[in-house]
Amino acid sequence: MLISVALASGFMLFLPVMQGAATAGLSPQQAVQMINREKAQVIDVCSAEEFAAGHLIGARHVPLDQLEQQLAGVAKNKSQPLILVCASGMRSKRAVAVAKKLGYEQAHSLTGGLKGWKEANLPVEKA
Repeated sequence: MLISVALASGFMLFLPVMQGAATAGLSPQQAVQMINREKAQVIDVCSAEEFAAGHLIGARHVPLDQLEQQLAGVAKNKSQPLILVCASGMRSKRAVAVAKKLGYEQAHSLTGGLKGWKEANLPVEKA
């Protein structure tokens, strides 16, 4: 009985780690390093109004609903890392799936989106 309780509690402690590895994106600090070291391209998948209100410096705007049609024109090099950003990080996770389907294997989502970026006191610009 004690062994089964120990195994079950160990599994329950390890489960969030496994789930986090499968769904984790980049932290703002990891994104900055990838931008600076690997020349990652930032693609903002927000609406036009959200993009105009504020976005990462140098980000290119491609709304999520147009990503499949426009990504190849914006990010020509499929081996270059992509950082996909939205307001909260939810749409950018879907955008990563679209980008990977199109052959961009180094596509990443910014965890927490623009909100997380701002909370890390990193700069934004307005259109």
